[in-house]
Amino acid sequence: MNARNQFADATTGVVWIHSSPAALCPHVEWALSDALDARANLKWTAQPAQSGQLRATTEWVGPVGTGSRLAAVLRSWRMLRFEVTEDPSEGVDGERFAHVPGLGLWHGITSANGDVVVGEQRIKAILAGGGADLAADLDHALGTAWDDELEQFRLGGTGAEVTWLAS
Repeated sequence: MNARNQFADATTGVVWIHSSPAALCPHVEWALSDALDARANLKWTAQPAQSGQLRATTEWVGPVGTGSRLAAVLRSWRMLRFEVTEDPSEGVDGERFAHVPGLGLWHGITSANGDVVVGEQRIKAILAGGGADLAADLDHALGTAWDDELEQFRLGGTGAEVTWLAS
């Protein structure tokens, strides 16, 4: 822990590239390597949910905020389907980022067990919006559309090799 504050210096997380065109895979690896300041040797495998696409997974260790940095780097390729998680650490909430073509990037805060947490202020803002479509607003806050879209790609990830990266 940093003596200057109460927050953790480092945390861990996972990057799931659920689908990527083969030609983009080296660029994804270079971007992850640059963002993590560690070589990313991802093991790409076929993505059964979408013909011609590849997938890879890597766990990472790095400074708090690395998950956000990784999501920002990966979102520049709009055709990627990916998720990035950052585990909660001392004094810092966890986070999950999900990107789906056509939906864009979603971000949520996560609890220690991985549940998406919708904070008090966000709920108040949803309610203040008139509640015309309260269920849709809550679904968006929870990332339901992203989960629905990614579920078939996650199932394809069973047994995929994991590579550890540390920065």
